[in-house]
Parts: sequence; C-alpha cells; structure tokens
Amino acid sequence: MVHILALPPPPPPPPPSFRSIPPQRHPFKKRGKITPPSPPPQPSFGSIPRRRRYFFKKRSKNPPPPPPPPPSFGPSLPWIKRRKINPSLRSSINKDMSLIQKNMLTWYLLTLVMRHKLQTRNQQPEETREEWVISIKDKMEQTLREDATTSWERLCIYRVPQYLQENDNKSYFPQTVSLGPYHHGKDHLLPMDRHKWRAVNMIMARTKQGIEMYLDAMKELEERARACYEGPIGLSSNKFTEMLVLDGCFVLELFRGADLGFLELGYDRNDPVFAMRGSMHSIQRDMVMLENQLPLFVLNRLLELQLGPQNQTGLVAQLAIRFFDPLMPTDESLTKTNQSNIGKDKFFNPIADKDKEELHCLDVFRRSLLRPSTKPEPRLSRRKWSWKTRVADKRQQQLIHCVTELREAGIKFKKRKTDRFWDIRFKNGYLEIPKLLIHDGTKSLFSNLIAFEQRHIDSSNDITSYIIFMDNLIDSAQDVSYLHYCGIIEHWLGSDLEVADLFNRLCQEVAFDPQNSYLSQLSNKVDRYYSRKWNVMKAVLKHKYFNNPWAYFSFFAALVLLVLTLFQSFFSVYPYFKPPS
Repeated sequence: MVHILALPPPPPPPPPSFRSIPPQRHPFKKRGKITPPSPPPQPSFGSIPRRRRYFFKKRSKNPPPPPPPPPSFGPSLPWIKRRKINPSLRSSINKDMSLIQKNMLTWYLLTLVMRHKLQTRNQQPEETREEWVISIKDKMEQTLREDATTSWERLCIYRVPQYLQENDNKSYFPQTVSLGPYHHGKDHLLPMDRHKWRAVNMIMARTKQGIEMYLDAMKELEERARACYEGPIGLSSNKFTEMLVLDGCFVLELFRGADLGFLELGYDRNDPVFAMRGSMHSIQRDMVMLENQLPLFVLNRLLELQLGPQNQTGLVAQLAIRFFDPLMPTDESLTKTNQSNIGKDKFFNPIADKDKEELHCLDVFRRSLLRPSTKPEPRLSRRKWSWKTRVADKRQQQLIHCVTELREAGIKFKKRKTDRFWDIRFKNGYLEIPKLLIHDGTKSLFSNLIAFEQRHIDSSNDITSYIIFMDNLIDSAQDVSYLHYCGIIEHWLGSDLEVADLFNRLCQEVAFDPQNSYLSQLSNKVDRYYSRKWNVMKAVLKHKYFNNPWAYFSFFAALVLLVLTLFQSFFSVYPYFKPPS
C-alpha cells in the first residue's frame, strides 16, 4: 500500500494594508511613477521533503536567460532594428580588410623605394670635363665607323618617314607577307614563313639542286644587299643570308606561277597561297610597299641558278610587270595591250637610265606605269630641274583649280582613250584625262610610290605631280561625281566623298615644286584660258541661260522675230525717204 504524502496547504496571504494602496490623486495633477507590486514570495524548500524536493526542482525550472546583446558601435536608435552579424562573415570581413591594408602598405613601400632610386640617380655627381669630352669623341668615332661601312650610292630601299606614317600606318606596313629585313620576324607575318619554306622545297625538288648552292650565292651578295637598305640591320650574317634565299625563292615562285601557271610548277589547284585566289591580292599589295622590298640583283641571281644564265637579262622585271598587272590603275590592262611587246618595244625599258642592280620591284612597277607612248608628248626636260627646290612649300602646291571653278570658266572635261593614266592633255578648251580606276588598294599603292619619289634622289616626281594635280581638281564629292559622269573616274569605294578624302589625304606633308612637274606647261595653259573674261562670260551664259535645249529654241525664235521686225520697219520707212517716181 502506497502512502501519498500530501503537501501542507500554503498559508493564506496576509490581509491588505491600507498603507500599500496609493492615494487617489487629482486627475489634472501630474502623475508620478507607479511602482509595480512585488512578486509573491517563493515557497521555502525547507518545508518540502527531500524526496519530493528534487521533483519540484525539475518541474519548476525556468528557461535559461537570453544572451546579453552585442555591444553597440553607434548611438542607440529605438526605431532601427540592428541585424545580427554572422561570426563567420565578420571574420572574413576582417581578413579582407587586413589583406587590403597589406596591399596598400606594399604599394606605399614600393613607391618609397622608387622615389629613393630616382633621387639617388638625380643626385649622381656630374662627370668631369675630361670625361665629357672623351664621351663626345667616342660618339664621333662611332659615327665615322658607321659611315665608312655604309654605301650611300647603292641605297634604294628606304624607311617611310614618320611624318608620312602619321596619317595611315596600314598603307605602308605589310599585313600578310614580309620581304626584306625591316619587318622580318613580326608575329602577325610569321604564318607566311611556312609557305616560304614550301616554295624553297618545291624549287629544290624541281631543279634537283641543293640548298648549299643558293646559300653560297647569297653569301657573296650579302654586302651589296645590305648596302641597299637604310640604317643598320640587326640580323646576323647567316640570318640575313637565309632571309635572302627564303624571301627571294618565294617571290620568284609567285612571279613564275602568275606567268606559267601554278599547276605547271607542281602546286595543287586548291593551294592556299600559290594559286590565283583572293589572298593573292593582299600579297601583291604588300609586295609593292617601300619597306617590303628585295634588291633586284638578288632575284636575278636566284633565277639564274634555277634556269641558267642564258637569255635571262631583264626577265625578272618582265615577270614582275605581269604579276603586278591587276594593280594597274588604268582602264586598259597591260596584258591586253603591250604585254606581248615587252622586250621588243624600244620605247619601254623598265630599268632605263638606272643600273639594274640597284632597283627593286616597286621601282620596276613605277617605271611600267610611266612608260612613254609610241609618240611621246613634249614635256619639260629633266636637265632643267633643280633638286634644290624640292622643299615642302604649301603656298606653291596649286597646279590647277577645282572642277567646279573650271566648269564656271567654260573648261570642259573629256575622257582620253589611253592606258597611261598620267597622260593628260588640254586642247581647245577641253581637258582630256585618261580613265582612273580606284579600289581598296589604290591608296596604299600611290602612298608608297609617293614615298619612294620623296626619298630617292634620282627618281622623277611624275606620280607625285599627277596625284597633286588630281588633288587640286577634286575638292568635294560633287567634283568626283562630275568626273565619274564624264567617265574619267571609276571607283569601288563606298561613296564619292571617300574618293575626295582619299586624294586630299595622299599629298599631306609632301615636298613638291610645281615648276619641276611635267604638268607645269599644261597648268599654265589652263590658267591662261581660265583668266580670259570672255570665256567666263560664255560659261555663265551657257550655265544660266542656255542650260537646256528649249532655251536654244526660244533664243533662235526670238532672233528670227527680231530680224523680221527689223525688215518690216525698214521697208515701212524706206518709201518715206525715197518715194517711188
């Protein structure tokens, strides 16, 4: 039998005391702070048996108090709830801040070190007068040694001046293939080196010869070839010789492939380079750049090793003309007109008045553009030219007025039927200009031809004269449009404004004297015709009053009526003075 021990009932609460009741205050008086009533007393554990005391503690245990709030870093605002920061996030923030401070400290220390170095460098003691004089003498002796090893007479492959490169670098620097030492080894031109070695292997396999013969031949020409380039060449003797063999064989394969056909030379029909594909145009454009040339005697020597020395004089020049025929800015192709007569025409010699060993492909191409006709026109003799006047003078670069002004003066434009684009004629008020073809490679072609004429003292300025003449004629898109209407200009650019901009930019910073131009006499004739007032009056009458056929009919009708009126008046008055008998 289980005895249940009953707890004694708690004692009754004490009766309320009147002193603990706060007195009633007046409703309009300020109320004081009301103290909350004290909690009832807890039962003492002494009156509870030990056996039941443990159970009572388990039943009456209160929940643990909440943790203390985190310390605040700013003023306590009751209307803003503060977010609790994750301890892991706080540690990552602290690490990032410490890393940033470390980097800032590192940069600060590096700045201090660099500043200290600059200060110590500037504070180096100045050299004495004797040391200064010795350093100047060393520089003078070094220049004398360089001049002694440089042959200025054979210099024919120049670097484009910096003042010409500022307008357009792409027109002067190769984009597909490098020839010569100036651009040898550039990263964007290295993919073509593989095809150069393919050309060398094809030549060796076709001729059954060894590469040693070609290397020895180029080794003999190394000194002469170096003399053709401007400035010191950074390639060693072996590297320079290897470059001559590699680039020369590549050029000759292109020349012979364009003449005989690449299939005859052993290349596949779908070859990526040695085929008449779209990439051939970019290769041709790179091969007529001034800084991308090989001496012509190098190509002649390599061709002699392949074909033998018999009847090979001038063959490379003829092959070059056939290869660069698509770049001709003329209406009629050289292939259709005079290609069969190359070598037979006594009026054309691409290396006339010049030692062939000092030429290159750009010079040969330029001479093919300037070949004289079978009945050459009289022109200013070179003996009257003075090289002292070849100074850039912007006040004297006006050869002729623009198309709009010449039309107002009564000058008419007419297309001349010839493939020599520079052969311009003025006769009986008609300015006859051959047709000029303009494509995306025309700017690069004319830019390099002008640069060569500017640098080479023995060349004429015929191409420069023609470009400046066209630049004077074209001032706006309306001038280009009228020349296109006359059949003088045909272009494949975006608009007539681009053609006008092309000619206006080609002759910037160009040294030119109009009196040394082959077009000086023609310009004088046009100026005399332009200055006559009667021609101006005729042009005004034509453009303003007789600009359509109905104006002519009206004029002749009025003239006939005027004549009839005069006759009527005469016969009416005549009987009065002389009556009939």
